[in-house]
Amino acid sequence: MLNFFKTIFSPIIAILDFITKYFKTVVFLTIIYFVVYGTNGNNMDSGNFETANLQRIDLFGPILDVSKTLEDIEKAKNDSNIKGVLLVVNSPGGSVAPSVELAYAIKELKTVKPVIAYASGVIASGSYYASIWADKIIANPGSMVGSIGVIMQGVNTEELMAKIGVSTQTVKAGKYKESGTPTRKWFDYEKQQLQSIIDDTYQMFISDVASARKLNVKDHTIYADAKVFTARQAKNVGLVDEVATISSAKNQIEKLAKVKVAVWNKQDKFEKFMDKLISETVSKVSMNFASTLKAY
Repeated sequence: MLNFFKTIFSPIIAILDFITKYFKTVVFLTIIYFVVYGTNGNNMDSGNFETANLQRIDLFGPILDVSKTLEDIEKAKNDSNIKGVLLVVNSPGGSVAPSVELAYAIKELKTVKPVIAYASGVIASGSYYASIWADKIIANPGSMVGSIGVIMQGVNTEELMAKIGVSTQTVKAGKYKESGTPTRKWFDYEKQQLQSIIDDTYQMFISDVASARKLNVKDHTIYADAKVFTARQAKNVGLVDEVATISSAKNQIEKLAKVKVAVWNKQDKFEKFMDKLISETVSKVSMNFASTLKAY
């Protein structure tokens, strides 16, 4: 029993272990950074004092917490020096709400300055949703596009709990309060109610895609229905505007932004370091959690 709970909570233990092990290192590197770089700005390295007029924003990995990306979009929108934005996407999607937040943040940004979304690897599900309002969507020739659909999954641990002698006790108010519980098989009325949520969310998704991409919502089974496309296939069904490389995407945003000399806003070195550190932490925990799931 003890080993079971240790295994279940191993992702949390891994996070705490990582923080304990590397916290002093992060603090030390932070101090070193400010000693070495002081208050240097993003585009003031090596004597370069040019003011940036173009902004690249990355949307990488699962879409869960998008506060940093939304902050970057808001900064680009309010910065009068930034004339255009390149959103570089390599994400399998994620949660509905943050994907919608990103989509409408990009929609607002586009009213102020041009935006091009570039699919560098995967632009699917929530990450495609996030990109639909860009002036243009350009896809790398080897990218995967689409997966316009909605899914809700859950496990049924009833048999496992019975084997190890664990049962639940529930006090509730509301017929549907246990909908989606992992401790037993879902009742038919619960499945129907959850399906209605999925269907309504899917209707919102395809309606926004059809509106943004000027497609017929009645033809959603052609370009949506959770199908995954190659870049060329996606262009044929209207999900992307062009199949090209990132250099082409950069050239096109420069033209749309009407800048004479392109000066890209560089990410702060310390910020870049912290993003990489956080990304590696999430990856470490995800792998640990995946190993836990494989054990059962």
